[in-house]
Amino acid sequence: MKSRFYTAQEVAEMLGVHQSTAYKIIKRLNAELEAQGYIVINGRVPIAYFDQKCYGGVSNGR
Repeated sequence: MKSRFYTAQEVAEMLGVHQSTAYKIIKRLNAELEAQGYIVINGRVPIAYFDQKCYGGVSNGR
């Protein structure tokens, strides 16, 4: 089954940042989702939401 989430390691590689920065980005995106009433998983961010926020809704090729 294909994952619906990016991990901090994947986010770090895509954005060219350290893994600690990726965790901060994921935490921020998950806080936005939680405020909208969604259930979130620490250390992971939904692919669709990440792509929307970072790439304007265009898939990054994964």
